[in-house]
Amino acid sequence: MTASSFPFIQGRRTVLRAGALALGLGTAALAFAQPAAWPTRPLSLVVPFPAGGTTDVLARALAEKLSQSLGQPVVVESRPGAGATLGADYVAKAKPDGYTLLMGAVHHTIATSVYKKLPYDFQKDLAPITVVAMVPNVLVINAASTPAKNVAELVALAKAAPGKLAYGSNGNGTAQHLIGTQFQASTGTTLLHVPYKGSGPLTTDLLGGQVAMSFDTITPVLQHIKGGKLRALAVTTARRSSVLPDVPTLEEAGLKGFDIGTWFGVLAPAATPKEIVARLNTEMVKIIRSPDFAQRMQAIGAEPLGGTQEEMARQIREETAKFGKLVKEGGVAIE
Repeated sequence: MTASSFPFIQGRRTVLRAGALALGLGTAALAFAQPAAWPTRPLSLVVPFPAGGTTDVLARALAEKLSQSLGQPVVVESRPGAGATLGADYVAKAKPDGYTLLMGAVHHTIATSVYKKLPYDFQKDLAPITVVAMVPNVLVINAASTPAKNVAELVALAKAAPGKLAYGSNGNGTAQHLIGTQFQASTGTTLLHVPYKGSGPLTTDLLGGQVAMSFDTITPVLQHIKGGKLRALAVTTARRSSVLPDVPTLEEAGLKGFDIGTWFGVLAPAATPKEIVARLNTEMVKIIRSPDFAQRMQAIGAEPLGGTQEEMARQIREETAKFGKLVKEGGVAIE
């Protein structure tokens, strides 16, 4: 007796074959619909300042650990210029696939108000991932060429030669620029602002005496303060720095209303899939809160933070409004 003697067996086999084919096609379609594993290639972490500054140092520390965590290289890419806005614009316009990220900073919340026209919207075109660290800014002078032992003596020097004493910043519209503007308003002095592309070239000229002072972050100047080439007169935050405990705050030095530090955080193009942004947040926060990363941050005068995407978004909104008011009061504007 053969199978052909039983029509229902042939029909069942046909149905089973059809079902198997449909199941195979369905599985293939499902696999095709699912996003590919991420990441499958190297990531780029864009630093909007030259190599050697705080942003670069933090980015490299984070990238090293993130490479291990994700199983793919994370390459630090320097794109400096225009007060950190060139790098931000590059990332804002990058393909939103999770492979191009920005090491952003407080400067970007200031630039929103300082620059009359920006080719991107910092709050709409970039998605916050997490704040990495906060670094206090410090008022430093060239110890050899600027004979001031404290803030009061520096103010006296500035008043004796209006517009002659030069201070360097990381560029127009950066925190250092705004601190310098607020310093002049608070002391009734007139300083000469010299913008640089970042802390590296600024520190070189500060050591060489081309500029007398700066309000840079602690990281690029710390070794020179300890070595005696630069003299720290005050930090610009409300609290003293743990790595410079003997240096007073500007408030303690007699200037009211100063509480500006520089935070650094990572952002992605706005349309980056939420799952990828969430994965990056999880991996980065784990790194930032690890004892090893905290130790590295302590060595450069940084305070590791880490937090949610929502917390970073709220911080950006609040600081954009805060600095917008300071920019307007200081009359700072760039075409």
